[in-house]
Amino acid sequence: MLGGSAVSRTPLDREAVFFCATRGALMRNVLLRRGRVIDPGSGIDSVMDVRIVDGVIAAVGTLAPEPLEQVIDVDGLVVAPGLIDVHVHLREPGQEWKETIGTGTAAAAAGGFTTVFCMPNTDPSLDSVVALEELKRRTHRDALVIVHPIATISEGRQGERPTDYEALAAAGAVGFSDDGDTTQDSGVMRAALEASSRLELPIIVHCEDSALTGGVMHEGDVSERLGVRGLPPIAEEIVIGRDLALAALTRGWLHVCHVSTGTGADLIAAAKRQGVRVTAEIMPHHLTMTDEWVGGCRRLENAVEPQGLGMPADPETKVNPPLRTGADSRHLLSALKHRDIDLLATDHAPHARTEKQGRSLQNAAFGLTGSELALPTLLVLVRSGSLELSDVVNWLTAIPARLWRLPAGTLQPGTPADVVVFDPEETWRVGPHTLVSRGANTPLAGMTMRGRVKLTLVGGDERHRDW
Repeated sequence: MLGGSAVSRTPLDREAVFFCATRGALMRNVLLRRGRVIDPGSGIDSVMDVRIVDGVIAAVGTLAPEPLEQVIDVDGLVVAPGLIDVHVHLREPGQEWKETIGTGTAAAAAGGFTTVFCMPNTDPSLDSVVALEELKRRTHRDALVIVHPIATISEGRQGERPTDYEALAAAGAVGFSDDGDTTQDSGVMRAALEASSRLELPIIVHCEDSALTGGVMHEGDVSERLGVRGLPPIAEEIVIGRDLALAALTRGWLHVCHVSTGTGADLIAAAKRQGVRVTAEIMPHHLTMTDEWVGGCRRLENAVEPQGLGMPADPETKVNPPLRTGADSRHLLSALKHRDIDLLATDHAPHARTEKQGRSLQNAAFGLTGSELALPTLLVLVRSGSLELSDVVNWLTAIPARLWRLPAGTLQPGTPADVVVFDPEETWRVGPHTLVSRGANTPLAGMTMRGRVKLTLVGGDERHRDW
């Protein structure tokens, strides 16, 4: 049974989410004309018009303009439900030199995302109702998109004492995670999954055995050639196996973050067949980049489009879990297409320029910025024939909305007008001056990508425009 497939809880109330509704120009009467409308939740993939009235989807079809209605010609562009990202790092509070709620949600809007789930590795961490209330205050003030918080599994993300899951859920948490610090104590993990079975909220896990860490990239031929310590795939797979066993025992909902190995995907697929309640996500960079990027070869995997060459041991390629082999990338792509993996997310992890550039691979921070680059990266796979665009939209809209019972992820009439309009063919060069995020840490820097978001609406409110 998939996580969330038998959920009985009430859908999330938009009025209760952590969301700033006072920015941008409200588009009260708008007709988006002649776009390719892709709405997997409604089974739509056709050239149509979309009417928005007072921030709500009013109609989808072949529509005649009405008096006083603003008509926007989107011929040749794609119109889709606003994208949903269940894994971002907004860094605030405590790490505002990397990113802020304002810049992070602006980057999300620029990438077409209208809803994001923020990870709890802030300072202080999101381990208390007080911390969530402070986050809510800040997001009401600064956020450009809808923000749902993920609270911690343990106090201070130390893995020693469970948090008050019931209180955190009541305060708005949509799940629980110790994020980059794997919960090593199996007793704490069991308690969390038992709470999950009561609350119908997922335990969101970064799977990594700390006894096998200390490396800076995937352990394999490239790390050996570069003479650097690697992170073995087994470090991820051991913890995936443990957490799947605990999910089977407790009947809790386990959500596995950023699966990066083919064997990890196979473990998840086998557990699903046995009835374990598990969902999982893959990041675009693990589908398109490999450990060869760390060694200097920058060619997007599973694609036909050649790219430029980088520099050996490029710190911009350092991410955790690391970029794996081409075989892993192809295996993950197959798992996604066969529904063994449920959805896509970004793991948007911005860092300051000084935390990446000019540093050695050993000393650079882990993480890539992802909000603005997810869609153009995935479009490479669409153009190569590896993925269908309708499937990409589904993994980023209807599926996360269904799993978390969000009032989003569709263009059905009567739903909030969370909408993205993008040009799948527009080219642009990736760099600090073309990214909205405060962090420009990406190995795609300097490369020309195809695919650009032109308009993002949240509840009919304009949050990003590039016209």
